[in-house]
Amino acid sequence: MERFDVVILGAGAAGLFAGAEAARRGRRVLVLDHARAPGEKIRISGGGRCNFTNRDLTPANARERFLSENPRFALSALSRFTPTDFIARVDRAGIAWHEKTLGQLFCDGKATQIVSMLTDDLRTGGGDLRLGVAIESVARAGPGFVTQTSAGSVASESVIVATGGKSIPKMGATGIGYRIAESFGLPVTETRAALVPLTLAEQVLGQTVALAGVGLPARVRHGRTSFDEAVLFTHRGLSGPAILQISSYWREGDAITIDLMPGRDIAADLAAMRAEAGRIAIHNALARLMPDRLAQFLVAEAGLSGRLADLGNKALAGLGQAVHGWQVRPVGSEGYRTAEVTLGGVATGALDAKTMAARTQPGLFFIGEVVDVTGWLGGYNFQWAWSSGWAAGQVA
Repeated sequence: MERFDVVILGAGAAGLFAGAEAARRGRRVLVLDHARAPGEKIRISGGGRCNFTNRDLTPANARERFLSENPRFALSALSRFTPTDFIARVDRAGIAWHEKTLGQLFCDGKATQIVSMLTDDLRTGGGDLRLGVAIESVARAGPGFVTQTSAGSVASESVIVATGGKSIPKMGATGIGYRIAESFGLPVTETRAALVPLTLAEQVLGQTVALAGVGLPARVRHGRTSFDEAVLFTHRGLSGPAILQISSYWREGDAITIDLMPGRDIAADLAAMRAEAGRIAIHNALARLMPDRLAQFLVAEAGLSGRLADLGNKALAGLGQAVHGWQVRPVGSEGYRTAEVTLGGVATGALDAKTMAARTQPGLFFIGEVVDVTGWLGGYNFQWAWSSGWAAGQVA
């Protein structure tokens, strides 16, 4: 049986980074993955350019921008290995990058540059990467562990579980990390698809399907949480960054409220237009301010028709409410098939926030998406992968 100091399950962002960090300390490291190529979610992220971190992340806002049963859990790792630290790694690797919006950083070139940086760091430290190897089980063997794989058994002092969640199953996501946790008696919180498009009921789709492909900046709200980003109408419902963000907070049966023209007063705008162009049809008047198909939909929602001049302030206020407070009740989401991440996971109460080690199982670590820590869209989940991987890599 082969023996290593550290066996890492999963060659994604967290696993590769943890492997490189452990190897840097002189540990004999083996990274295993059933996939044929490492870092597949890195490769497809950000439209192929990898939104690798978010420079707006600070210890002060981390509790707001990461969801967990214990929002404070992530602070330790995130404050010890920060976006600035990862950016320095990217710069040292000679990878050009740029900022888009809201602190989101992307490679100028292909996302595979990040994968190459991680695998090069692992190799430089003497770590071993083996692909096409399925993980079957992990069991305690004296003070260490034995990992059963499709290629045989491997013994190690430590095991780092970095197998990700259930999102994007076509890339091989299986949820095995949760089963490993449960086999060692560690609790796993409820998991669900997050950062995912929402679907609408058939009767609502009958009205909105004509809007498929229409996108615009909006404000989407659920309870006290709101996001100001783009919304996209689809053949199945709603997507776009603002919808993906709110999906992490939405639950079945809940409604969301969408302001389709944030920062404006549509009723006042139309009243001013009425004084100058009262003979224009109401939907054409509104179409001067937003996409035509959406204007027609909202005018119908408000039950209006005819010329702008024929509508009083009360009617315009009703249309303004339809624009600024469109309320819709999704019936579901597109699920793990298109979800960017999995909400929930290995309970943080069972892990040491400083090391990511299981409190009751010395030498067993859980990092990245498999843990009950889920970030906002925009590089936050990659930063959690780097930070949690760094934390485990220092001690495993």
